[in-house]
Amino acid sequence: MTVIDAHQHFWNLDRVDYPWLTPDHGVIHRTWEEPDLEDRLDQAGVDHTVIVQSMDSFADTEYMIEVADRWPVIAAIVGWVPLDRPDEAAAALDLYAGDPRIVGIRHLIHEDPDPDWLQRAEVQEGLALLTQRDMTFDVVAVLPRHLEHVPYVSERHPGLRMVIDHLAKPPIADQGWEPWAGLLRAAAENPNVYVKLSGLNTAADWSTWTADDLRPYVEYSLDLFGPDRMMYGGDWPVSVLAGGYPKVWAETQRLLETLAPAERARILGGTATEFYRIRGLGDSDA
Repeated sequence: MTVIDAHQHFWNLDRVDYPWLTPDHGVIHRTWEEPDLEDRLDQAGVDHTVIVQSMDSFADTEYMIEVADRWPVIAAIVGWVPLDRPDEAAAALDLYAGDPRIVGIRHLIHEDPDPDWLQRAEVQEGLALLTQRDMTFDVVAVLPRHLEHVPYVSERHPGLRMVIDHLAKPPIADQGWEPWAGLLRAAAENPNVYVKLSGLNTAADWSTWTADDLRPYVEYSLDLFGPDRMMYGGDWPVSVLAGGYPKVWAETQRLLETLAPAERARILGGTATEFYRIRGLGDSDA
């Protein structure tokens, strides 16, 4: 089994501007790169990662490409193009087409002042470009309104492969349920919509969380999407805020321990390989 962490970040404060990353973010307000992560991946037995954009800028994507050039553990890159400027996005996608590691695009929707950014007509044009190029779209759904947009996009782009990052941040800390549960069920109706089992530690109580706190939300999501549409992500270094990589990995294993080996293999590698069309890592049962 090839194990893939389908959601990790690097950022370099000397190379890229990250307006959202302020000193208020505590320990993660510094540069994080591969020397900080590689030992943790080795200890967990993770073979490859998908590095995901941390800023809506070409500079961030170019930086990720440079890191991937020097660190072959990175199997795929989820970058950024200005989807709300379709002509500019098309030109950038044409340029990136020569790099098979650039498999998808993400936008920091939750940082945009317009909560309905995904419904803009120009963004719909940009998303159509991804469908045409068989590229994926990572959805950052933090507010219920963000998750509500997934069926809207699905109706207009039924062939677009989308993945909802962090299970759309369920209200774990408050032990809440709706509207998250109903909106996630609606999003699951399109078979081209996937989810990431990631980032749940920072949706729970940062100091006390365990797999048991996450379990109702993970089991519900598994019922909706199944192992074939769920993939593991460590959300590092954000995860450092609430336990760090070793705890995230260990508690994820607890969450998956009752599944059949083939189902665990899908979540821990096979689904990401298939969804992101990662080359050279085998078939969807990786």
